[in-house]
Amino acid sequence: MTDIDQSEVDSAERDTALRADIRRLGGLLGQTLVRQEGRGLLDLVEEVRALVRTDPESAAAKLAGLDVSTGTKLARAFSTYFHLANVIEQVHRARELRRQRAQVGGWLDRAGRLIADKGVAPNEIAAAARRLAIRPVFTAHPTEAARRSILTKLRSVADELDREAAEAVLYGAAPGTDKADRRLAELLDLLWQTDELRLDRPDPTDEARNAVYYLRDLYADAAPRVLDDLADTLKSLGVETAPGAKPLSFGTWIGGDRDGNPYVTPAVTRDVLLIQHEHGIRATEAALEELINQISVSRRMRNVSLDLSASLAKDLDALPEVAPRFRRVNAEEPYRLKARCIKAKLANTRERLAKGTPHVPGRDYLGASDLVADLELIRASLARNAGQLTAMGTLATIIRTVSAFGLHLATMDVREHADAHHACLAQLYARVGEVNSYATLNRDERTELLTRELASRRPLSHLDTPLTEAARKTFDVFTTIREAQERFGADVIESYIISMTRGVDDVLAAAVLAREAGLVDPHTPRARIGLVPLLETVGELDAGGAILDELLSLPTYRAIVRARGDVQEVMLGYSDSNKEAGITTSQWAIHKAQRQLRDVAARHGVRLRLFHGRGGTVGRGGGPTHEAILAQPYGTLDGAIKVTEQGEVISDKYTLPALARENLELTVAAVLQSTLLHTAPRQPADDLARWDSAMNSVSSAAFASYRELVEDPQLPEYFWAATPTELLGALNIGSRPAKRPDSDAGLGGLRAIPWVFGWTQSRQIVPGWYGVGSGLRAAREAGLTDTLKDAHERWHFFRTFLSNVGMMLAKTDLTIARGYVHTLVPEHLQPIFGKIEEEYALTVTELLAITGEEGLLEAQPQLQRTLGVRDSYLEPLHHLQVALLRQYRDHGGLRHSNTTAPGTRRQPSTDPTLERALLTTVNGIAAGMRNTG
Repeated sequence: MTDIDQSEVDSAERDTALRADIRRLGGLLGQTLVRQEGRGLLDLVEEVRALVRTDPESAAAKLAGLDVSTGTKLARAFSTYFHLANVIEQVHRARELRRQRAQVGGWLDRAGRLIADKGVAPNEIAAAARRLAIRPVFTAHPTEAARRSILTKLRSVADELDREAAEAVLYGAAPGTDKADRRLAELLDLLWQTDELRLDRPDPTDEARNAVYYLRDLYADAAPRVLDDLADTLKSLGVETAPGAKPLSFGTWIGGDRDGNPYVTPAVTRDVLLIQHEHGIRATEAALEELINQISVSRRMRNVSLDLSASLAKDLDALPEVAPRFRRVNAEEPYRLKARCIKAKLANTRERLAKGTPHVPGRDYLGASDLVADLELIRASLARNAGQLTAMGTLATIIRTVSAFGLHLATMDVREHADAHHACLAQLYARVGEVNSYATLNRDERTELLTRELASRRPLSHLDTPLTEAARKTFDVFTTIREAQERFGADVIESYIISMTRGVDDVLAAAVLAREAGLVDPHTPRARIGLVPLLETVGELDAGGAILDELLSLPTYRAIVRARGDVQEVMLGYSDSNKEAGITTSQWAIHKAQRQLRDVAARHGVRLRLFHGRGGTVGRGGGPTHEAILAQPYGTLDGAIKVTEQGEVISDKYTLPALARENLELTVAAVLQSTLLHTAPRQPADDLARWDSAMNSVSSAAFASYRELVEDPQLPEYFWAATPTELLGALNIGSRPAKRPDSDAGLGGLRAIPWVFGWTQSRQIVPGWYGVGSGLRAAREAGLTDTLKDAHERWHFFRTFLSNVGMMLAKTDLTIARGYVHTLVPEHLQPIFGKIEEEYALTVTELLAITGEEGLLEAQPQLQRTLGVRDSYLEPLHHLQVALLRQYRDHGGLRHSNTTAPGTRRQPSTDPTLERALLTTVNGIAAGMRNTG
C-alpha cells in the first residue's frame, strides 16, 4: 500500500471515530431529553429531522405550527446537539494534532527545519529571536453566544472523553462503557438544566473575569509548552535564548476599550487591572509552590552562589512574615527558602494593591522585573553548582512564563475615538483663549497648532480645569494610565490607540493630552506609552503611509517614538473596512497599506509593529491565523505582531489545552518563519506588478458591486426585516452597545458585529463574499484570467483570500435564506434578495474557474462533509426562527434594546417566552455555524 493510500485509510478511520463519538453523544442526549422532558420531545426531534430531509415544506409548516414552549425545547435540543458536536470535533482535532506532533513534530519543529534548509546564519537567527514580540490581544467584542456555565460543562465533556481514551490506551478498555456513559449522561443532564441565556448584560469587569479564565489556563499549560518549544527550536538552530526574553506575551482591550462603550470609565480600568493582578499573582504563586516542591537542593550537598546567599539574607531581614518554621526546616535548603521569600513578596504585593499603599522595594513587587531577577538568581546559582538541568529546565520554564504574563496576565491597551480628544482639547483651548474656535479649524490648521503645542513646555491644563463630564472622562483616562503604571508597573499599559485616525492631527491630539498627564515629553524625551493610529476605513488605509510619513517627519513626534525604542505601532482595522467597502477591497487595501507602512518606517529608521484587528469571521477579517501571517507582504513582519482574539474565537482556540498549545504555536511558528524567510519578495517584481494590476481591477469592480448593494436606499429596511439583528442586544453577550452613539436606525451607525451577525443568522453571509464574483468577472472580461490563475497558484495573499471566500460561500445557504425573505420581508423589498442570489451564483462560478475545482471545498472534503451534516440539524432551527420571528414582530417585537446598561435586565416589549424561544434559536444557529458574528 502506498503512503497516499495509507494516509487515506488513516483519515477515513479518524473520520469514522469522530462520527462514532457524535452518534454516541447524540444517543445520550436523546436519553437526556426523554428523562427531562418525556419521549414526545425526542420523537419530535427525529420527526423534524426526517421531514427536513424528505419534505422541507412540510417541516417548515410543522415548525410554524408549534406552540412557543415546545418550540423552545426543540430549539434547545438542536442547540445542545451542536454544542456537543463542536466539543467532540475539538477533542478529535486535539488528538489528531498530538498524533501529528509525534510523527512529524510541532509547527515550530517544521519552521525550524525550513529555516535550517535555507541556511540562515545563526547570528541572523539570534537577532530575529531578540526581536520576537508576539501578542494575542483578547477583546470583549460580543460574539460569544454561549455562557461560561455552558462552556465549562462542555469542557468537562471533553475531559471525560480524553480520560476515557487514555484509559483505553493504558488498560485496553473499550470506549462507551456503562460507567463512562453514566458520567457523560450526568453532564448532559446538567447541561440541559442550565439556562443558556444570560439574564443581564455583562459589565466590563464580568468580561475581564471571562478573559482571565482563559489566561490562567494558558499560564498553566499551553504558553509554557510553546515557550519551551521555541527555545528548543532556536537551540537546534544554534541559538541560545535567555529565559527572561519575552517573545510571547498577551494583551487585552477589556477595561481599556472606550471607543463607543460608555461603561468603560477610568474607575473600570482600575478595577479590571486589579482583577487581572489578583489572578496573575495567584497563578504565579501556584508556579512557585511547584518550584518549592522540586528544588530541595541542600547546601550540604552542593554549594550556593554568594549573590544568592546575600540576596536570601537580605530577604529574610526584610520579610519577618516568612514563618519561623520555614526558616528552620529549610535552613539548609536555600533555594526553597528563597522561593518562600518570593511567595511572601507576592502576598505583600497583593495586599499593597488591595489597599492602594506605596510600593516598598524588597518587600513587594512593582511589575515583574524584580520577580524575574529573583528567579534568575536561583537559576544562575543552580547552573554554576551542578544544577544545569534544573536551571535550563524547570527554572527556565517558570522564568519564561513569568516574563510572558507578568503579574498582570495581559497588557491592557487603551482605545478612544479621535473625536473625543478633539472635543476635550476644544475646551482646553477655550480656557486659555488662544484659539477662537478649535472646532472650526481644518486638519492642517489643527496639525500646525498641535505641533506647536507639543513642542512647547507649558501646561495647557491644570488639575481644576473645568470640563464637561464627557471631556473630563477623556482627560482623566490619561491620568489613570499614569497612576496605573505607578501602582502596578510600567508594563500594565503600553499602547494608546486612536480610533478613526484620519490625519496627523488625530494622533497629535492624543499626544498633547498624554503630555498633560505626564506620560510623554518630547524634550526629555520620555514616552511611557506609545501612540497607535488605527486605520479603519479604506480611505484611512490608503492614506496610512502618508499619515505615518508626516508624523515621523515631525521632530517632536519622532522624539516620542525614539523614546519608545524607535518602534511605531499601527493598527489595521478589518471589520469596518469590510462593512464599508466589501471583503475584496478591504483585504486588498489592508495588504497595500502594510507595504506602504513598511516602506515609510524603513525610510525613517523605525521598526514597524502592526496590530491586526481581525474578527472571528472572514467577514470581519478572520480565517486561519497561520495562513494570514504567511500571506503578509514581505518585510512587514520583523518579529513583532499583535493580533486581536475575539468572542467565540477565544473559546474555540483556547478551551482545550491541546488546541490552545496548537494555536499559540501556529502563530509563533508563522512569525518566526516570516521574520527570517520572508524578508524579500518571493516572486519577481514583474510578476507582482502584474498581479497587483489584476487585483486592482478585481477590487474596483467588486467595490462598485458592493456599494451598489449597500447604497440601495431600501437595504436598511430589507436588512432589519430579513435578519434577526434586533435580537443581538437581548442576548446580553457584551457590555458595548451594538450601535454607535447618536446613530440613526439605518446601517451607518451599526457596528460590524451586528452587521455580520444578521447576515450569518439568515445564512446570506453577504460580508464574506459579496462583490467577489463581479470583481473576478471584470478581470476575466479584461483578459486577466491566466494572470489570476497564476496568482492563485503562486501568490500567498490571493490564494488565502480565495480560500476564505470559498469557505464563506460554502456556509451560505440561500435556500434557507429564501425562507427568511419570503416570510419576513415585504414584497417590494424582495428584489434585493434577487441581487444577492445573482451575485452568489456569479461568485461561485468565477471562483471555481480560477481555482480549477469542481465544487466548493473540494480541497477540504472533511469540512465539506461536516457542513453537510450540520445543515440537516441547522435547517429546523432556521425554519423555527423564521416562524417565531414573524409571530414576534406581529406582537410588537423588540424596539432596539442595545442601549440597556450592563448589569441591568432588559424588559422585552412582547411575550418574554416568545423572545426566549427566539434567542434559543439564535444560540443554536450560532453554535451550528461555529460563530455569531
